[in-house]
Amino acid sequence: MGQNLAAAAGGVGSAAGQIARLLGARSIVDSTGSAAKVKHLIEDLGFDAAFDYHKGPIRELLAQVAPDGIEVYFDNVGGEHLEAAISVLREHGRIAWCGSIAEYNGTEPLAAPRNLSDVVEKSLRLEGFLVRNYRHLQSELEELLVPHLQSRRIVIDQTIVKGFDHIVEAFLAMLRGENVGKMIIQVSEL
Repeated sequence: MGQNLAAAAGGVGSAAGQIARLLGARSIVDSTGSAAKVKHLIEDLGFDAAFDYHKGPIRELLAQVAPDGIEVYFDNVGGEHLEAAISVLREHGRIAWCGSIAEYNGTEPLAAPRNLSDVVEKSLRLEGFLVRNYRHLQSELEELLVPHLQSRRIVIDQTIVKGFDHIVEAFLAMLRGENVGKMIIQVSEL
């Protein structure tokens, strides 16, 4: 692979970054919502750089951590993050678009990125995907990942909330970005 990747730091984005590193990505940069999560991404997950998207315009922050641009962007956020990525992607870069969490809590759909024409100008490839379209690759994925999960070369980030009665507050906390990784509700003790 040997390329530069940018992703967002939820459970899916942090997994994507770790898998990209495993597959040979040269540099992994990420965005997240707090200084503590920036530290976690760099120190615990081994990402090369990260930034807190609350600290300024995302486009500028991404350009600071990836001054030479990026070649691949894994998007699970949409909105301003996607627009920023389009602006720093190198010519012939690729976007894997898996979600738009920036829209999930809003009352109005987000506007399309204002620089969408750059997709043409830079000959970018933007492809949406859903995991369900790749079920036929599950055994190959398991073969690749299970040894690395067992050795802890790949870390599963998760926030566990105990008790089904906390499901609503856990869901809202997830939408506010208060979790690290996947938000899991533990219904009862095992």
